[in-house]
Amino acid sequence: MTAGQVGYLGPAGTFTEAALRRLDPAAAETAWAAPSVPAALEALRAGRIEAALVPFENSVEGSVSATLDELIRGEPLVITGEVHVEVQFALMARPGTELSAVRRVATHPVAQAQTREWLAAQLPEAEVIPESSTARAAVLVAAEVYDAAVAAPLAAERHGLDILVNGIADRQGAVTRFIRLGRPGQVPEPTGADVTTVVAYLRHNHAGALLDLLNQFAMRGVDLVRLESRPTGEALGQYCFAIEALGHVREPRVAEALSGLRRICADVRFLGSYPRADGAPTRVPEVATAEAYEQSRAWLDGLSR
Repeated sequence: MTAGQVGYLGPAGTFTEAALRRLDPAAAETAWAAPSVPAALEALRAGRIEAALVPFENSVEGSVSATLDELIRGEPLVITGEVHVEVQFALMARPGTELSAVRRVATHPVAQAQTREWLAAQLPEAEVIPESSTARAAVLVAAEVYDAAVAAPLAAERHGLDILVNGIADRQGAVTRFIRLGRPGQVPEPTGADVTTVVAYLRHNHAGALLDLLNQFAMRGVDLVRLESRPTGEALGQYCFAIEALGHVREPRVAEALSGLRRICADVRFLGSYPRADGAPTRVPEVATAEAYEQSRAWLDGLSR
């Protein structure tokens, strides 16, 4: 591990490694495989690596709680980029293994949730055992701890396994979103196709508190694409809101919305403004463009002259 390296959720052969190879092929060649999401983020916070790539959201299972909770509760980090990877699962085993001989299957709980129906139909007698990652499951199959693993096809290549059945997801087309994290201060330039992520901590839990929060964005023409409540970890019943809005913090409408949010909340944690993986341009209402804000400020300044 060196200060210039990128870390990712390992071991080798995970979907996260595949995502890193797509986002930054050069960095992937020397990347450090972290044993867990907290380990990757702790190394980044300590300055032992330059950036970290971790899973953030899945189109079937929703948020990756290990990542979101680390960003909510740990020392601040910022998202500097994202990449989407279509998830393809394979059942893999040691060479010579027959499907009928599989009795113990290992995988990550998220992968298990996405292949539950297939496993129940094709391997009804098999025991499914959760592991820390799909690649870790493949490693343990190679070490003869389990009969088979559900993992990314890359894991079979990495660990000398044969793919018994490919494409075993219950629903095809599932996508996992991965985020690249850096230390505070790293904010990419606006592209016109950006997303801003923040965490809002309510000052008081009262009737209409969530509406007050949402109004900060609505009245400024900022579209929200994600809103999720998470426990703060401080006491039972205390929650914060993870919010994702289309736009960049350097756009006047987004900056003003965040400023208003900060006034009504106990705290707001800025998690970054960065290019969207799909590159889709943000549609901004005519009354919320940078030009509209500039004209309104010029009018206001003229009143006091």
